[in-house]
Amino acid sequence: MKRRAQIALAGLMATAEAALAGPAHAQFWAGKQMTYVVGSAPGGGYDNLARLTARHVARHLPGNPTIVVQNMPAGNSVAAANHIYNVAPKDGTAIALLQRGMLLAHLISPGSIQFDVTKLNWLASLNSETGLVLVLSNSQHQTTKDLFEKELIVGASQGIDPELSPRIYNALLGTKFKIVLGYRGTTEIGLAMERGEVQGIGDWSWSSLKVQRPQWIANKQVRILMQGALERDRELQDVPNALDFVKNETDRKALELYFTQKTVARPVVAPPGTPAERVAELRKAFMALDTDKAFTEEVEKSKIEVDLLPGETVNRVIAMIGEASPEVRNRFLEALKP
Repeated sequence: MKRRAQIALAGLMATAEAALAGPAHAQFWAGKQMTYVVGSAPGGGYDNLARLTARHVARHLPGNPTIVVQNMPAGNSVAAANHIYNVAPKDGTAIALLQRGMLLAHLISPGSIQFDVTKLNWLASLNSETGLVLVLSNSQHQTTKDLFEKELIVGASQGIDPELSPRIYNALLGTKFKIVLGYRGTTEIGLAMERGEVQGIGDWSWSSLKVQRPQWIANKQVRILMQGALERDRELQDVPNALDFVKNETDRKALELYFTQKTVARPVVAPPGTPAERVAELRKAFMALDTDKAFTEEVEKSKIEVDLLPGETVNRVIAMIGEASPEVRNRFLEALKP
């Protein structure tokens, strides 16, 4: 009886503490205005995702704060990342959606970086991506093996995945991509493929392809020769992964380092120093969107692909980056060189 009484008393105390802590915690958020920084220009994919989530996530925060989206596109999210790390308030009222390039920016262009990816509070990733090597169905390249035996002329946009992926594949796998720069994104590259200016593309996101060129898929107008991600996409289990063709462990880890940006493709962060309980609430709020009927209905109508990844999983990917050896980092940087 004494033991039961102790347990009951402990339960009552815990309930009382929760009752006291809950309203106090809610009082912080109540009446607050949060800033949701987006490291890209208005109207793009990142911006659309930020505004979509901003319309719903506040309902899952105690006190239901107001959320205002602020675009900060300079430097392909470098300005936004520097701001959220050094300037933004560290009380839970500032978060940011960064372009995935920020995960490895400290390796590729360290001169402009004023943040440490391992010290940011990673709340969630709004989507993951799988990059596809793609050709039209009538191409002479019919199998993955052809990528290693025949030159494939691919259209690309400088400094982003359609250029970087085939470049790193050539260096680490031995493929024979010939990269033609000058195209402004996948829409232009797709048109160039249809006009016969280029034979294919070295990296087109599967989620984007399904939205931008659904007829290519439905009518079997394209052939997917290879995919690039840490894991095979659940919809593309029969398509070989670039990791299947790595020749040694250092090259494997270098390619995995590159693919971290695919897994954490739309990362949302809070500044370092944000109280742990508020980080936990923010993480919980973003993951609650997964079962939020109003949110999922808007996602379906907007045709924006959302595949939420929890902050704890994102942290494991960030740890891969932080733990990469100097040898792996050097190999990665060498592979990106023109």
